[in-house]
Amino acid sequence: MASLSVILDSCVIYPMPLCDTLLRAAEAELYQVHFSQEILDGTTRNLIAKGRMTTAKAARFQTMVKTHFPEAMVEVPSPLTEMMTNHPGDHHVVAAAIIAQANVIVTSNLKHFPKEALAPYGIQALHPDDFLVYLYEQYPDKIIQVLRQQSGDLKNPPLTVAELVNKLDQNNRVLKFAAKIRHDLQTRTE
Repeated sequence: MASLSVILDSCVIYPMPLCDTLLRAAEAELYQVHFSQEILDGTTRNLIAKGRMTTAKAARFQTMVKTHFPEAMVEVPSPLTEMMTNHPGDHHVVAAAIIAQANVIVTSNLKHFPKEALAPYGIQALHPDDFLVYLYEQYPDKIIQVLRQQSGDLKNPPLTVAELVNKLDQNNRVLKFAAKIRHDLQTRTE
C-alpha cells in the first residue's frame, strides 16, 4: 500500500506528539518513512539543547526509531551532499531523499527547500500540516485509527483523541489537519 516514500526532516521529528503521529502513520503503512543518521542526530541534538531530553534518553530514542524502522535508515555519501543547491544546512536532507528515492520531504522549514532545488529529482517539500491532510484525505479511517491508538497509548498524561488533536494543533501548527479531524470526529459522533 505505501508507495509514497518520505524523508522526515529533523524539525518534524522532535515535537513528540507530531513525531508520534507521523511514525504511527508510517507503521500503519500509509507511507514509507526514511531518515539519515544526520537527521536523527539533528533531532536529538535539538531535544537535548532545549532540555526536553537527556543524552541517555536521546540515545534510547534513536535506538527505538532504528529498531522499529530499520528499513528507514539511508546512508548519504558526502559527494552527493556537496552537490545539493538548497540551503547548506539542509543539503544532507535532499541528498537523503535522493538516496531513498523519496517523493516528499516533510519539513516545517520550507524555505530551505526551494522548488528549483528539488524539481530535478522529482521531490517536493511539504509542511507536516499539508502532509497529514494528504494522508487523511487518502486514508481517513486509518488516520482516525492511528490517532485513537496514539491517544489510547498515552498515560502520562492520558489524552482523549480530541485532546491529542488540540495538542497537535497548539504546539505543532497542524491547523488544517486538526480542523479536518475535529470535523470528522464530530460528524462520527452525531
